[in-house]
Amino acid sequence: MKLKTYLPRLARRARLSAAVCGMVCAGLLVAAAAPDQPAGDAVGLIEGQDIRVTGPMSVEVVDGQTKTILRSGSDVQVKSGQARISLQEGGQISICGPAHFSVLKSAGALTLALESGAIHARVDREPALTVYTAEIQAQTMAIGDDPRDVLVGFASPGMMCIHTYRGALRVEQQLSGRSVIVPQGVDVMLANGQIEEMRTGAGQCKCELQIAKIPAAPAGGSEAAANSNDTAGSEKPEAKEEPIYTVIMPPLEFDAKAKVQPEPDMRLMTIVRRVRVRPALVFQGRVEGEPAATSAATTAAPKPPVASAPAKKAAPAEGSVVDRMRSFFRKLWTRGG
Repeated sequence: MKLKTYLPRLARRARLSAAVCGMVCAGLLVAAAAPDQPAGDAVGLIEGQDIRVTGPMSVEVVDGQTKTILRSGSDVQVKSGQARISLQEGGQISICGPAHFSVLKSAGALTLALESGAIHARVDREPALTVYTAEIQAQTMAIGDDPRDVLVGFASPGMMCIHTYRGALRVEQQLSGRSVIVPQGVDVMLANGQIEEMRTGAGQCKCELQIAKIPAAPAGGSEAAANSNDTAGSEKPEAKEEPIYTVIMPPLEFDAKAKVQPEPDMRLMTIVRRVRVRPALVFQGRVEGEPAATSAATTAAPKPPVASAPAKKAAPAEGSVVDRMRSFFRKLWTRGG
């Protein structure tokens, strides 16, 4: 009797154990098939000599080298030197250390929470880039279809610098909500996030943009293609140097409470014309002016006197009849006396 009761229980336990093992195996297979990180939160590949990355990230092997892929929520510390982020959309961000920042990405918008250091970003249409600090937020604005090229960083604690190379930057104060638009080609400084005290910068923040190197062409390329490229390059006409005009405007102020926004002061606008000065001509040697009396110099010099042969004495011509009579009477009277 006991054996008959024990066998059904043992069969039920075996079926339960098999069901549990099947569920566990299915869960493991689903977990292995599903990615650890969503594909849309990948920010880009980061490279640098002295960097430290914590938080969400992934490691990939590209061309035999291990590369670190930043993801939304990554925390990056550049201890020294520079680092470069190659964005998934094709843009570039250079970080000049020592720097510390975090990255967040959501629905095509990229946010950099900058704590220290400086960043130089060059992005195209995507993603929408915003830089957050403890006091302000700066959102890049494209002009037409041109790329956005901006520099945001700290020259010293509490002293923030902004340089808009291409495109504009909308700077908004975190506490008051007041904002200004920094136009293209302007270098400004902010002290403790005070927009009202914004002043022209003097290039104190410098962070050169590191462009990713283009891989070299394979060595097995045909020489004819190389020669054709050289010929095509040599036939290009030389670019004509023209003056470059730069318009420097004061920061534009935006007041959400005002119905009519104040116009910028035209007296504070400056137009800078940059040209390349040609080197001055330098003459070596002696330069003599043309003599004043040209006509006098061109007149012929007097010829030296030529010794003339002595004139021959003319033979006495025969006198007239009157002279002969006069000479006869003179001789006659002379004899008579």
